[in-house]
Amino acid sequence: MFENVYKNKTVLVTGHTGFKGSWLSVWLTQLGARVIGVSSGEISTPSNYKVSEISKAVDDRRLDVRDVDAIRALIKEVQPDFVFHLAAQSLVRPSYDEPLETMNTNAIGSANIMDALRFLNKGVVSIMITSDKAYDNVEWTWGYRENDRLGGKDPYSAAKGMAELAIRSYVESFFKRPNSNIRIGIARAGNVIGGGDWGVDRIVPDCMRAWSKGEVLNVRNPYTTRPWQHVLEPLSGYLSLASSLYLDNQNHGEAYNFGPNADQNYSVAELINKMSGFWDGANWDDVSQYDGYTHEARLLKLNCDKALHNLGWSPVLNFSRTVMMTVEWYKHYYRNQKKSMFDYTVGQIEEYIKLSDGRKFID
Repeated sequence: MFENVYKNKTVLVTGHTGFKGSWLSVWLTQLGARVIGVSSGEISTPSNYKVSEISKAVDDRRLDVRDVDAIRALIKEVQPDFVFHLAAQSLVRPSYDEPLETMNTNAIGSANIMDALRFLNKGVVSIMITSDKAYDNVEWTWGYRENDRLGGKDPYSAAKGMAELAIRSYVESFFKRPNSNIRIGIARAGNVIGGGDWGVDRIVPDCMRAWSKGEVLNVRNPYTTRPWQHVLEPLSGYLSLASSLYLDNQNHGEAYNFGPNADQNYSVAELINKMSGFWDGANWDDVSQYDGYTHEARLLKLNCDKALHNLGWSPVLNFSRTVMMTVEWYKHYYRNQKKSMFDYTVGQIEEYIKLSDGRKFID
């Protein structure tokens, strides 16, 4: 799975200390890539980056994607074959506290990556990861397609929409010229879960922190619905899109959704109840009536037909398997906190690859 594409290639991963970035970095090292990670720091303590000791497997660089001169210098130095841009302020609620920081990081940070690529004289495939929240969400019951309108009511969603406009501008203005060696893919994914996420104000980390201490979890908006998927699902989509662009330019400048099957939308309450089935003594309370007002969409679905038809990509895990793999990772961590999680993380990647070989929807 992807071995011939990434082996011995130089791959730059921005946001490599984050949740998705850390998993992607491990997967790429297992594919034989030389991984260079770019991050301004770690967003949580603990973090998958730390507990899986990923710094031993990647070239760790600490830069801020908002620093265009530093980003240009780094990309010129390392001459990457692939770039996966995941660095972002990744949460909706903190975007209300720091809207300008969110917009600078997510929109200007993305533009800085695109601008730095302009000065390379070699072929590069860059996957720009935005979000399903880039869509102008009117909470209809069918999935959003890649050509649906972008927008965003909250600062985070608006910042992702702004990033997409900047990416599109660079593609059309600079990277569609006949002499351009840069190929760009845009990836949109929804709410991902999996081991190693300790982000603030996220339901799975909140559950794991509370339940590992024997505490009752207080939950706001338990009936908000999300397209939950395991972190390895969209990452396999990112790798598939980059592989496709490496082999030809048919998908250059195209956006792709990577989400679970259409019937895999579940509420927060359903997610918590499913997780509690894998964790003895888990309890939670609905405290949504005490929450202050911030807009947060209650329904959001993606249509992923384009990825299936053009990339041959489809999700592998059903909801139950997704939750089980997630909870089992945390259980292993809390039982063995002094041991590195690297091998266990690799083991789940290998398990996913085996399951995905037949592209079956796994129970």
